[in-house]
Amino acid sequence: MLIRRENPADRATVRAVTAAAFATPEKPETVEAPLLDALRTCEDWLPELSLVAVDGAPGGPEEIVGHVVCTRGRVDGAPALLLGPLSVRPDHQRRGVGLALVHSVLGAADALGEPLVALLGSPAYYGRYGFRTSTEYGIVPPDPSWGAYFQVRTLTAYRETLRGAFRLAEPFDHI
Repeated sequence: MLIRRENPADRATVRAVTAAAFATPEKPETVEAPLLDALRTCEDWLPELSLVAVDGAPGGPEEIVGHVVCTRGRVDGAPALLLGPLSVRPDHQRRGVGLALVHSVLGAADALGEPLVALLGSPAYYGRYGFRTSTEYGIVPPDPSWGAYFQVRTLTAYRETLRGAFRLAEPFDHI
């Protein structure tokens, strides 16, 4: 498996992977794929932080099996990142693809000098990546009801003075 930057030819496959990753028999249509479409068109889209996991034999065809993206967020007006959606094709889940994608996007964000990455997700799952409840860092979730599910992972450029309300990219306001 290789983690690489997404390219324009990957978009339809990434959308399909995202739709499949979140679909259930009870809810075959979810918000994540349309959200991804909307994020791509907003000013907070960061193409250098849109990564795909590809599987395939060296020299053979690549098969996209996962995707992760970070978009621009803000903490009290200062730049920060929001991770998500994170998608892994159902037939490749629980094989380390999500782990590789999260580690890769965190490393890329750190290399770009970003101070922190926030997300909305399971504390049990994301705690293993060093994510902690945002309020431990004085960062207020966009929706107070998110509580412990809104988490932050600080990076090398983080400073303790970075505190306040977290603002998501505009497309998140419509879900």
